[in-house]
Amino acid sequence: MAYPKSKYITGLTGLLIIFLMLVPSAEKAEAQSTITAEKIGSKIDVYIDGRFFTSYKFSEYEKYPFFYPVNGPSGASVTSKRNSNFPHHSSLFFGADFVNGGNYWQEGLERGQILSVNAQIEEKNGSRVVITDECVWVRPDAESPIKDTRRITITSPDEEIYIIDFTISLLPLQDVTIKRNNHSLFSARMDPDLAVINGGEMVNAEGDRGEEGTFGVMSPWISYFGERGGRYEGITIMQHPENDWPEAPWFTRDYGFFSPTPIYWPEDESDGTFMNKGESIHLSYRVIIHAGRPEEAGISDFYTRFVGE
Repeated sequence: MAYPKSKYITGLTGLLIIFLMLVPSAEKAEAQSTITAEKIGSKIDVYIDGRFFTSYKFSEYEKYPFFYPVNGPSGASVTSKRNSNFPHHSSLFFGADFVNGGNYWQEGLERGQILSVNAQIEEKNGSRVVITDECVWVRPDAESPIKDTRRITITSPDEEIYIIDFTISLLPLQDVTIKRNNHSLFSARMDPDLAVINGGEMVNAEGDRGEEGTFGVMSPWISYFGERGGRYEGITIMQHPENDWPEAPWFTRDYGFFSPTPIYWPEDESDGTFMNKGESIHLSYRVIIHAGRPEEAGISDFYTRFVGE
């Protein structure tokens, strides 16, 4: 049956309008926030769509470089620093204790320090910011055991998801022994509002909850979150399955701390963890700061993408 030309075109136009109303355009689906960064003295400030997100702090007077604050979609930090009971917990950070007799975790620079020597903004093209850094692990009257290089990529696929991809390569400058301890590697200290002891929640990829269910358990990710102003927000840490120290168990605390670390559970507990001079260890973590509970934020899907990348 032949339709009048004008009526046929009108019908197609109407269908097209309805289709565009129902299906998001590719441009909208792939829209990214605008991310900028500025280096000011011993910190790099990062902004997402003009709103302050985080600072990467690398002062020579700090124990180690760290991120603080780490603001969620509400504008409040999901992490805290300088807690009264654990003043060495500085928000989102990387460190270790008992490294060749040094302490690169707890307060006191004379015990050991992870010193930034080359923090730079490598890229800021609008859709992402890339920060690189080189750090030397130092302490007085001792040879440096480790030099590390870091690459930090910050993106935001939508206004309620902020992502920090943190990769680090540890180069032993001598044979290194890290004795068994609970002060080790990539870690986050939650804002007290979000801690389990104050009504927050902690859950891993398998659905285990709280310190009792997650401590010492291997899992690809853990999400720590709570309610603020009638809405949930929190932070999730993911460990990549191809890390040179893979499938690390989690050290978790209901007071607001969590970290994937093999150092607390070495294969030989009497001797600890070993690194041979010149043999690098490569580790990769994805941090997602998100509105909503993990299922609402699509954390499982983000982990699948992380592994695929």
